[in-house]
Amino acid sequence: MPELLDYIVVALLGAAVGGAELVSRYRDAPQTAVVTRPALLYIFLNMAASVIALAFVRAFGWTFGAGPNLRWTQVLVAGIGAMALFRTSLFTVRAGDRDIGVGPGSFLQTLREAADREVDRVRAHARGATVAKLMQGVDFQKAEQILVPYCLALMQNVPEDEQKKLLNAVKTLTADETEGAIKVRMLGLHLLSVVGPAVLTAAVEALRGELKTPPPISR
Repeated sequence: MPELLDYIVVALLGAAVGGAELVSRYRDAPQTAVVTRPALLYIFLNMAASVIALAFVRAFGWTFGAGPNLRWTQVLVAGIGAMALFRTSLFTVRAGDRDIGVGPGSFLQTLREAADREVDRVRAHARGATVAKLMQGVDFQKAEQILVPYCLALMQNVPEDEQKKLLNAVKTLTADETEGAIKVRMLGLHLLSVVGPAVLTAAVEALRGELKTPPPISR
């Protein structure tokens, strides 16, 4: 029974590590990203890797110099460090101008990238629909001047480097000659990645009157 408990704990740790990795990559809607099929597959992959890692640790008698806390040290190392362990390459081969790692790491990296890309596709569809609806009728120039600082003011803990990255992206958009209706959607996507859909929706609705596209000038 204690051994079964160890494997349950290590599987949960692996799931937490996989979930945390996805959350860090899709911060605008982490709760949505982790319940997609590819995300669940990736989390399950982390769980399986952790369980296998613990089996290896026990089979080869790796102690990590733990002393009386050996059991839980093995569980923690397998649960948290499994993916790092399996991502290592047994050897490296040269193919053209690239070094390619050969081993379980290359296989797991391929699966991780495939799952990550699929999650990205699912999120792209939802993000596009949200921004298209939310930014309809919004003037880019007004959004740049009013909406961006308002969103940043609503948030209290946006890191300075993220703010700078957002402002640089806005500056690039401003200089771009793309049609205004497209630019304002791109601006919405940049803001969505930083503040999330709930804050962006609240900001746009609060400023809707000030953000409206001016009517065309009649001749």
